[in-house]
Amino acid sequence: MKSFCLNLGIICIILCGSCSKEKKEKETIKIGSKKTETTTIKKEASSVPVMLENKGIGPIKSVSFEKNINQTMAAKGEQLFKSKCLACHKASQKFIGPPMAGIYNKRSPEWVMNMIMNPDEMLKKDPVAIALLKAYNNTIMLNQNIPEDEARAMVEWFRTLE
Repeated sequence: MKSFCLNLGIICIILCGSCSKEKKEKETIKIGSKKTETTTIKKEASSVPVMLENKGIGPIKSVSFEKNINQTMAAKGEQLFKSKCLACHKASQKFIGPPMAGIYNKRSPEWVMNMIMNPDEMLKKDPVAIALLKAYNNTIMLNQNIPEDEARAMVEWFRTLE
């Protein structure tokens, strides 16, 4: 019995030790199929790539920000965020989902709007969304059928969080 407990303890220690080691391998992600349209990003296996040229998958192809933040739109975006997103996202810290502060240092505004409006397809096909899904314990972002004007207001508010 003592040897069984000893062996079980050793197995537990080995398993715990192997789980805590971070992978140092590089992973390559490709977007597009034509050579001129292909972007390759190398990343650490445990991180999410930064891909500012990625516009995501969905209806939004272009977003133009004015030089100054539209405060009226941003206020509306803040209220929408608080009513629809606060259960999973915090403005400035990791939670169930990623924080919004500094988002435009990592993602394009088009990508952000497409993720808000089209999370189902993004989580299936977009490499950044898939990496985020893995990084946040496979917790999916629910599709709340947010219309373009509401998503646009939220992305305007995200500009105030920089």
